[in-house]
Amino acid sequence: MSLTSDPPVDPSAGPPTDPSAGPSAPPPADRCAAKGAGAGSETLTIVPARHPWRWAAIAATAVLLAQFLNGLITNPGWEWDVFARFFTAPTILKAVWVTLQLTVYGTVLGFALGIVLAFMRLSESRFLRAVAHGYIWAFRSIPLIVQLLFWFNLAYLYEELTFGIPFGPGFFAFDTMNLVGATSAAVLGLALHQAAYAAEIVRGGVLAVDRGQSEAAAALGIPRLRQLRRIVLPQAMRSILPNAANEIISLFKGTSIVSVMAIGELFYQVQVVYGRNGRVVPLLMVATVWYILLTTVLSVLQHYVERHYAKGAVR
Repeated sequence: MSLTSDPPVDPSAGPPTDPSAGPSAPPPADRCAAKGAGAGSETLTIVPARHPWRWAAIAATAVLLAQFLNGLITNPGWEWDVFARFFTAPTILKAVWVTLQLTVYGTVLGFALGIVLAFMRLSESRFLRAVAHGYIWAFRSIPLIVQLLFWFNLAYLYEELTFGIPFGPGFFAFDTMNLVGATSAAVLGLALHQAAYAAEIVRGGVLAVDRGQSEAAAALGIPRLRQLRRIVLPQAMRSILPNAANEIISLFKGTSIVSVMAIGELFYQVQVVYGRNGRVVPLLMVATVWYILLTTVLSVLQHYVERHYAKGAVR
């Protein structure tokens, strides 16, 4: 009995074909070549998208900016020599320092009270939630100028403040006429007004942190105060900082409203100076440029503080 095997395969003959399968299809390489040849027979021209209205808007804006800058430089009504003489005048620099002090005091006291109010609103006690909600509702509803004038005239309602046993005898008292002066009333009004907005900013930031992290920390036995300090607040700062910075900048510009109480801040001092020499426009530009410069500094500080708290979240 003889042994048989398949006949040898010729490599140049190509793959074997089945007669019953019909005409054979070209191999994949041949198909790709045929497709490439067909695509090469037609040349496509790429035309960039045109935006005529965008260019028209750019041209119109550039013309308006050029006209504004030309008027800013060539118009003698700006009186830039008067501006340069008073920009660094001692009275103006002292007024800038008063403005910065009001901003710092109002911000520190306002956010300190705002944090307390925020956690009162997050408390499980209905009484604390109601008190915090009532405070926020009242101080956000009353205009700031009304609050300032109220605290400035506190002596009309209370001639003295007595400290002692509630509804009982007092131990010592303060004369409100000497205790609450113009500057004290301004700081008190700005801080209490700021606290209402700071409370909502802090509360929103705390609520933005996933509750599961606090639950996991509690399961590990971490004390609640440490949870807030090391876990919740560092993450909440990413949500708190942008809104808080906006409020601080608004407070910085809002200090101009204390001029109604004759406090020597920047805007009031500028009014005093142009009331004497009649140079209204250049003196207003002095105040404007100082506000722009200090607001820019605050914005730069905001950028670096936000970048610090964004570590690990932004890559």
